[in-house]
Amino acid sequence: MKLQLALLVFGLTLALGQIVPRRSWCPAPLSPRLPRLSVPVRLIVIHHTATASCSNPHQCQSVLRQIRADHLRRKFRDIGYNFLIGGDGRIYEGLGFGIRGEHAPNYNSQSIGIAFIGNFQNGLPPSQMLQAARTIIQIAVQRRQVLPNYALVGHCQTKATACPGKHLLDELRKWPRWQPKP
Repeated sequence: MKLQLALLVFGLTLALGQIVPRRSWCPAPLSPRLPRLSVPVRLIVIHHTATASCSNPHQCQSVLRQIRADHLRRKFRDIGYNFLIGGDGRIYEGLGFGIRGEHAPNYNSQSIGIAFIGNFQNGLPPSQMLQAARTIIQIAVQRRQVLPNYALVGHCQTKATACPGKHLLDELRKWPRWQPKP
């Protein structure tokens, strides 16, 4: 039992090293005026960015800056997602934990938003992206940011959109906490 616990802690410690802090890709700090989330939340909303994909940190950070600039142009307060998953298998901090995103109208105050960088209407994300998403979800539960019995949904389940893409949504339907309705 002690060995299993030690391996779990070791695994989560390694996983925490996979989260790329916001300051590494965005020179602008988060505004202290951003609305906070009342945690733990009950919902995880999965998105795709419908942008170019990326396969290394330099590319992913460039795409992140473009996404943030687009969100600011659209009058968001900052990037809309809490975390983004790069094609390099890394988890990029967007708003991070505890900040209310702007990713799923009517559900922002009760969810965290995780976006896969790329477009998954015509193909499935690589396995390292899927594993990174599972990892950030596990970290969110461990840090009590989401309820242990959270519901996992695709963005298209919260509004009329193709997001997170047909192939990614089909994959999410196989995950243990996926729910047909938010």
